[in-house]
Amino acid sequence: MLLLLLPAISLANQDEDFLAAREAFRKADEYQLERMAERLKNTIMEPYVTYYRLRMHWDDKDTSEIKQFLSRKEDTPVIDQFRNEWLKYLGKRQHWDDFAAEYPRHTSEDIELSCYTLQWRQLTDEISALREARTKWFSGTGQPESCATLYETAVDKKIINEQDIWTRVRLALETGNISLAKQLANKLPKRYEFQATYLDKASSNPDRYLTKTKWDKNSESQRLVALFALHRLAKQFPQLAFERWQKIASGFPEAEQHYFYGWLAYEAARIQDARALEWYKVAGDALLNETQLAWRARAALRVQDWHEVWSSITAMSVQQQKESTWRYWKGRALKELGRTADAEIMFADLSHEYNFYGQLAAEELGTSPAAGIVTVSFQTNKEELNEMQNLPGIQRTLALYRMGLRVEAAKEWAWVIRNFDDRKLLVAAELARRYEMYDRSINAAEHTTAIHDFNLRYPAPYRESMQPRLRENGLEEAWVYGLMRQESRFASQAKSDVGAAGLMQIMPATAKWVARKMGMRDYRSALIHETEVNLKLGTYYMKNILTTFDNNAVMASAAYNAGPSRARQWRGEKPLEGAIYIETIPFDETRDYVKKVMSNTVYYSKLFDQPSVSLKQRLGIINGRTLENIKPIPDEH
Repeated sequence: MLLLLLPAISLANQDEDFLAAREAFRKADEYQLERMAERLKNTIMEPYVTYYRLRMHWDDKDTSEIKQFLSRKEDTPVIDQFRNEWLKYLGKRQHWDDFAAEYPRHTSEDIELSCYTLQWRQLTDEISALREARTKWFSGTGQPESCATLYETAVDKKIINEQDIWTRVRLALETGNISLAKQLANKLPKRYEFQATYLDKASSNPDRYLTKTKWDKNSESQRLVALFALHRLAKQFPQLAFERWQKIASGFPEAEQHYFYGWLAYEAARIQDARALEWYKVAGDALLNETQLAWRARAALRVQDWHEVWSSITAMSVQQQKESTWRYWKGRALKELGRTADAEIMFADLSHEYNFYGQLAAEELGTSPAAGIVTVSFQTNKEELNEMQNLPGIQRTLALYRMGLRVEAAKEWAWVIRNFDDRKLLVAAELARRYEMYDRSINAAEHTTAIHDFNLRYPAPYRESMQPRLRENGLEEAWVYGLMRQESRFASQAKSDVGAAGLMQIMPATAKWVARKMGMRDYRSALIHETEVNLKLGTYYMKNILTTFDNNAVMASAAYNAGPSRARQWRGEKPLEGAIYIETIPFDETRDYVKKVMSNTVYYSKLFDQPSVSLKQRLGIINGRTLENIKPIPDEH
């Protein structure tokens, strides 16, 4: 293979030069960047270095080098990224002729570029462009300056009207964006006026605002601020918000009362307050957003009100109902309501998907979710691997990965495989596996649609190192690998934004706690990145958590991600089906995490040729809350 034939010293020098060029760009050191560019001009990393050089010369009058770079045929995302940034640069300076010439070749668009595009279209079809801009208006988040220019014109021409502005003020307050709400309020007529200080007071101390501030119930804007304060209060104390609401509710029209109950119900559902469904019902015909509807269904699941589960899902948009989560739960609701034939139609379609709810759907039909997986590895050949490795995008991915630039490597990889058929995807996955780029290997293998290799989707590196750890702690290998795959995708140098490190993504504080428990007197923080130490600490911690939760892998997985105290808190007053416990976890990340860990476990069990245990059996029943004394363990892994 090409890269294997290159001397290691040559690769090391190339890497060193590239990292120096990257640092020179970061520091705006033009002299050093030019030196490195000369040394790297005939290497696979040259497009990145040229990108750095051109970015440092945005304002040059001569744009010929920029146009030459953008006309290249190299298949790399760095050129596409540059084109996107260059179009924004042109749009900001209103260089519309150059913008028009380059725009047809762009392949990706974000909100900022989209609004520059509409500014360009304004020149020839203003009303149409402004009407399209209005569709982007309804957001509670801040938007780039390129959109603000359009919105100003749309407001002036009454294409965005007073009601539209009022709606966006409400959306801004729903997301807690007070600064945006204040900016928008200035565009409203006098009858909507309210003091900006009211918003500050309602935000900083909503209860005090509701009990101490004198506000006019006949003022629509002041009622809106009160509703904002009530929502803020409900996020932490739904009961207190309800008590405050009861004292002032009569001063609000019916539509606003329904609006408040929709948010109160949502906040109550997220903390698993039993009154959530009752409050959802009081919300009546209030227009609920996707998140509110999802938690209405989850609140119904907690109490196993299957008619309400069905009703809540049916109220969702067509697009939301297509999600595997809601297809499964709608099928379950239909089954529980006696509509077995309708339920089986939904399960049959879903059971072909390789995910948590596809597995559960298969089991509802009486089949094993892992029965159809092929455990024999995909067979490639030397010619295919050589051809794959010779692709410039693959070589750049390997180089970036080797230099520890995993984010850039992932972008390059995604770009190069984006149009691959199944066979090419599996060849790429096999090549990545051989270079121990397991996260990229999994990524490619998961993109196949007809030909699958589950050994590539669910790799099991480090098995030899893992065996002593499994025996010491009495852990099931499939569960450990299911969790590790979700934690790091087997990237040994992985590090999260919050500092979790290594294959098992252990937090430094937890590593110290575990090392002390294990009697590792020579432990120091740098050791967390060593594979053997990371596995030792991680498996010991997994065993501690599993024991704490009576060998319940669902709760142990939730605790590994979000902390033991939260995992306990999310239990019901009464025993809960494991799938319902998972679906009603308030944290999106943890909910998705536990589903994937348990799904992974089923597949690894099959690949490891272990005794078959269904996913439902693994999920089991989660016991209700008790007052037992449990030894404390760290809330962060």
